[in-house]
Amino acid sequence: MKYTILGNTGLIVSELCFGTMTFGAKGRFKEIGGVDQNAANDLLKQAVDAGVNFVDTANVYSEGLSEEITGKAIKNIGISRKSLIIATKVRGTMGEGPNQKGLTRKHIIDQVDASLKRLNTDYIDLYQIHSNDPITPIGETLRALDDLVRSGKVRYIGASNVAAWQLMKALDYSHYHNLERFASLQAYYTIAGRDLEREIIPLLKDQNVGLMVWSPLAGGLLSGKYDRDDKKTSGGRRDNFNFPPVNRDRAFDIVDALRPMAESKGVSVAQLSLSWLLHQKAVSSVIIGAKNKEQLSENLKATEVSFNTEEMNKLDDLSQLPKEYPGWMLEFTKEDRKVDSRF
Repeated sequence: MKYTILGNTGLIVSELCFGTMTFGAKGRFKEIGGVDQNAANDLLKQAVDAGVNFVDTANVYSEGLSEEITGKAIKNIGISRKSLIIATKVRGTMGEGPNQKGLTRKHIIDQVDASLKRLNTDYIDLYQIHSNDPITPIGETLRALDDLVRSGKVRYIGASNVAAWQLMKALDYSHYHNLERFASLQAYYTIAGRDLEREIIPLLKDQNVGLMVWSPLAGGLLSGKYDRDDKKTSGGRRDNFNFPPVNRDRAFDIVDALRPMAESKGVSVAQLSLSWLLHQKAVSSVIIGAKNKEQLSENLKATEVSFNTEEMNKLDDLSQLPKEYPGWMLEFTKEDRKVDSRF
């Protein structure tokens, strides 16, 4: 296992992060879950034994049950709390009342206390907003998060599922008001879905914000269980829950290229898909989840897979985003400034 520094901090995290969205089976995303306490204990121990020190969950996963199972698993297998980096999230609906959702000061403070109780811990290492809240001023959100850091309940803060302009607005607000800034962004990014490269990854690099990748196998589409004609549907979650959205033609062009590479290396398509992300400089950590030990073992071995230059170039050509404005114009106009090493 390799380790990286998360954004503009000194926090060292494993290049693979263990995601616990599969823990429990309640609520909106119950199709993704199903892992009970005993299985969760085993999976977390397997991940930690492989060198993973980073665990990600959220209050809305199985309506809080994921956090609860995660907290119990840490205790049950005797892992030192100080040896783990625990990340969770806030924003989603956690009750029927009008104030039991969003990024208001009230909801954030209510929910951090609830997450701490479920996780059975005194502090959260990385507390992330789960998306943008269009009706709450960003200042209210950031000041509440800053208060949590000052109180010791939270060590670092992060964002997830926001647009580039929203993240930059938040970073600027923190800078000019001397508040805690977002250390990381958790976002969807795969070899079959490189949309992040248009605006967000350049921003992350410029502002030194870490990137945590969720759904690195595109909801299972890059697992090798599926083919272009849907002949392979061996229990993948996309059988019943077709998320996240993916350009299937593009995805299967990539899968078709990955299959012979996987055969020649003696690895799986899923391992190659994960390894491609680990080769991207902007990526701090890739979140992997699992429902069983075999699946987790396969994903963990992605750290051992490598590509040669020819293979990387081939995959890059196949998966490259179509040119869009202003990207193509910026590429054109910087030609006369190549002497400047920053470009």
